[in-house]
Amino acid sequence: MARMTAARAAVEILRREGVTDAFGVPGAAINPFYAALKASGGIRHTLARHVEGASHMAEGYTRTHAGNIGVCIGTSGPAGTDMITGLYSATGDSIPILCITGQAPTAVIHKEDFQAVDIASIAKPVTKMAVTVLEAAQVPGVFQQAFHLMRSGRPGPVLIDLPIDVQLTEIEFDPETYEPLPVYKPAATRAQIEKAIGMLNASERPLIVAGGGVINADAAELLVEFAELTGTPVVPTLMGWGIVPDDHELNAGMAGLQTSHRYGNATFLESDFVLGIGNRWANRHTGRLDVYTAGRTFVHVDIEPTQIGKIFAPDYGIASDAKAALALFVEVARELKAAGRLPDRSAWAAAAQERRATLQRRTHFDDVPIKPQRVYEEMNKAFGPETRYVSTIGLSQIAGAQMLHVHRPRHWINCGQAGPLGWTIPAALGVAKADPEASVVALSGDYDFQFMIEELAVGAQHKIPYVHVLVNNSYLGLIRQAQRAFDIDFQVNLEFENINSPELGVYGVDHVKVAEGLGCKAIRVTDPNELGAAFEQAKKLAAEHQVPVVVEAILERVTNISMSTTNDIGNVVEFEEIATEPGHAPTSIRSLKV
Repeated sequence: MARMTAARAAVEILRREGVTDAFGVPGAAINPFYAALKASGGIRHTLARHVEGASHMAEGYTRTHAGNIGVCIGTSGPAGTDMITGLYSATGDSIPILCITGQAPTAVIHKEDFQAVDIASIAKPVTKMAVTVLEAAQVPGVFQQAFHLMRSGRPGPVLIDLPIDVQLTEIEFDPETYEPLPVYKPAATRAQIEKAIGMLNASERPLIVAGGGVINADAAELLVEFAELTGTPVVPTLMGWGIVPDDHELNAGMAGLQTSHRYGNATFLESDFVLGIGNRWANRHTGRLDVYTAGRTFVHVDIEPTQIGKIFAPDYGIASDAKAALALFVEVARELKAAGRLPDRSAWAAAAQERRATLQRRTHFDDVPIKPQRVYEEMNKAFGPETRYVSTIGLSQIAGAQMLHVHRPRHWINCGQAGPLGWTIPAALGVAKADPEASVVALSGDYDFQFMIEELAVGAQHKIPYVHVLVNNSYLGLIRQAQRAFDIDFQVNLEFENINSPELGVYGVDHVKVAEGLGCKAIRVTDPNELGAAFEQAKKLAAEHQVPVVVEAILERVTNISMSTTNDIGNVVEFEEIATEPGHAPTSIRSLKV
């Protein structure tokens, strides 16, 4: 039997579980693991500037391709606590990432040793497993269990904490005969699927709500096929955006309080049956449950049994992996179609597309300073269907989801449940690292951008190019808009006159200088008619220099983005002018019908 340190055994298991990349920051208590990482080879490491940044890089990496598991590594104490936000973000969106932390020696963990903290207890509520390994011989089993748990059932993150003496202890381990544990995923039965389709067929105006679980299960093609077989329009959730291409005849648009379309909400409110697959009925999708559920029958399919009935009681629930369920949905639907037993939904589907052609928001404005809607219009022109968009929170993300177009799964990579400011830059780096040939475009407001701006240096150091669209109004725009309900505008304005950049006026931080100081390229745009050329230049600069390129659009200070103020998807306020002629929304999927 081969003898090696427990740290080396852990690295060998990572390789055999398919890990090729890791993100992290070394430190004294994790140095033995880094030594094993170097000695073993085969795993590329990206040095972050902040350990929270490393955790978000791991998230972006996982979210890019089916089967990916991002790994982030940090030392003891604050490195682990820094990664809690990444773990929370990952668990909220069912994203498997593995966090590995160093720890003080086992004999002094309880003696308030330097940077000794009970990170397993801290991380437990936001992980599927969090454990401090006290016996070196347990390291292989703990790592094997970690990958099993991350992939089984509802995916999610794991934290493994390794005391430095445990890492250094030699153990018996044979990597050549190591095998991953079988993955467990619940699967629907034929009888369950037949019942659900029977309920769908009994309805007149059915919808499918497709959530992030469909993307996690790599089942988008099956969902599209089922929708096409049955003629059922699809409402993607924010986490499911891209499952059905935006230009598909059965894409009904998104519903919700914020990241929704006028036509999506209108179609949803006309429906009488909803089949939810891999979704969690998030509150910003549903709004008031009495409005959302009134007059509708619901079937809910989810991989996590306890998720069914958690928000509201469906009329029928099925605990199943989305791919396993959809394979049966397609099988049964094919049989019913061949027998001529599927209702004709063409009029209902056509009505949904009619709403898409008539209920649109205006994007074309020539105002200076720039109105944000124009930025997304120009992004639609500049970036094609192959683009992988990355965003997290704020008016920038909400408006982007209302106005951008996504045509493929995993091409809208968004932190949905946690929404931590600062997520976008490191996540975009993780996405670009996972898919080096992709066109990666990040979208941030100025505050999100400033939270982890130092991670731009990671892209410069490691040659990770992408384009970052920064919409700058020098305001906490979403919070300012929410404060309207309290009749305040308090502690949300970021403006100041920068003595080093007087040309900015009151817009404060000179993001161009900061980005350039971190080794990247940056372009500032103040005229909406120059946005298109700036995006084209950014793509060329990123390709030429292999670094992140920031395009900063200087926006008007205040814009209120469409959203409900009453928690009611039937009462979304359109603060700005809506589209009343085709030229108002030139990049809309359907030409405006007036």
